[in-house]
Amino acid sequence: MQSQKPWLAEYPNDIPHELPLPNKTLQSILTDSAARFPDKTAISFYGKKLTFHDILTDALKLAAFLQCNGLQKGDRVAVMLPNCPQTVISYYGVLFAGGIVVQTNPLYTEHELEYQLRDAQVSVIITLDLLFPKAIKMKTLSIVDQILITSVKDYLPFPKNILYPLTQKQKVHIDFEKTANIHTFASSMKQEKTELLTIPKIDPEHDIAVLQYTGGTTGAPKGVMLTHQNILANTEMCAAWMYDVKEGAEKVLGIVPFFHVYGLTAVMNYSIKLGFEMILLPKFDPLETLKIIDKHKPTLFPGAPTIYIGLLHHPELQHYDLSSIKSCLSGSAALPVEVKQKFEKVTGGKLVEGYGLSEASPVTHANFIWGKNKPGSIGCPWPSTDAAIYSEETGELAAP
Repeated sequence: MQSQKPWLAEYPNDIPHELPLPNKTLQSILTDSAARFPDKTAISFYGKKLTFHDILTDALKLAAFLQCNGLQKGDRVAVMLPNCPQTVISYYGVLFAGGIVVQTNPLYTEHELEYQLRDAQVSVIITLDLLFPKAIKMKTLSIVDQILITSVKDYLPFPKNILYPLTQKQKVHIDFEKTANIHTFASSMKQEKTELLTIPKIDPEHDIAVLQYTGGTTGAPKGVMLTHQNILANTEMCAAWMYDVKEGAEKVLGIVPFFHVYGLTAVMNYSIKLGFEMILLPKFDPLETLKIIDKHKPTLFPGAPTIYIGLLHHPELQHYDLSSIKSCLSGSAALPVEVKQKFEKVTGGKLVEGYGLSEASPVTHANFIWGKNKPGSIGCPWPSTDAAIYSEETGELAAP
């Protein structure tokens, strides 16, 4: 096997060559962590703390609410939210109800949104009040049947939840009473009868958990069918690669958007599985990110080159302590060597480059965080991953 996979000779002893395929549902990782770490903080959001028990409880409430409003197994639900507690709750809530999550970029134009929702055959959309005009347009066009509206302030602590509307330039008023099949996320959280929830039988190997849309670089975006086993297997690979961490003890900076498959796996599912605290930021602002790192001391920081560059170039960088960061896995684009070197010098942690694609859930390669490192490369294939280079001209396996 090693002759067919020469990179295995480079593996540190702590990383297994092969991993067993997980035969369970994606939402089971939340159930497991809520049982192991019920009172541990799962999400930190501008001072609001939610435990693993809180997340599980709210996800089950949402699942029951969706089923009571007609959601069937296999129905597609668009989650059009930035990184906030409702995103995590919606994701697992849809899965508990037997639905398929369609991660949707909140910055989509109406045309892009219409294309994706039609293509995915979405029946329900969960989104922000600020994006209600786009959502109601989709309902008017009979693309979606139901809308769930939430606000960032719904999960902010007092007094930020009171002050939040006053700080927003755009005010949105929605009269829910006059429109059918429009609900507030807050109303779904009043669903106390979670015993009404019927957990459908899921086949992890074949049942789709997420329709993940590609970036559209080679034409129209395509909905990649990712099963429960696909995503969970890649989450297990991530855990195996990041072996020098302690379950239940790390803090992960959740700044990579969860509507991007990299953030979905390497931040959200990974953190939930290992009982880590996610420090969520809805958007990347360099100064705000520096302040959050200095105050909340995240230890793991998955990101993209543009994020690391934005922090390094900020004029107030030297005023903030980034030394809590132990390791960072960079994705989405090539990582310039000088950015890697400078960021490691500033933080004292490790920054390595990886590679992936939506069809692979998404990570296939990465440099070793603790071990041999080759700056300017995407590193080695992950455990249980096959890789080869073929000649474009002949279609034959290329020579080394």
